[in-house]
Amino acid sequence: MTLPHLLTLTKHHGLGNDFLVAFDPPSHDLPALARRLCDRRRGIGADGLLVAESADGYDARMTLYNADGSRAEMSGNGIRC
Repeated sequence: MTLPHLLTLTKHHGLGNDFLVAFDPPSHDLPALARRLCDRRRGIGADGLLVAESADGYDARMTLYNADGSRAEMSGNGIRC
């Protein structure tokens, strides 16, 4: 029997914004995951989803998805988190 991979999240606040942070999430459709999790009525609620993943030559690579699923280039408040 194979158990499903669970998603572990933390929620952080940075100067008025809140972000969900996940390391190596099991989802292949990260924009859809961001929309679902960041929805303030039906999800956890957040301004965005920060995804940290392993990357060659780096400790981690961060990608920020806005609550609508679009990718953000950068977020100062997200970096603070």
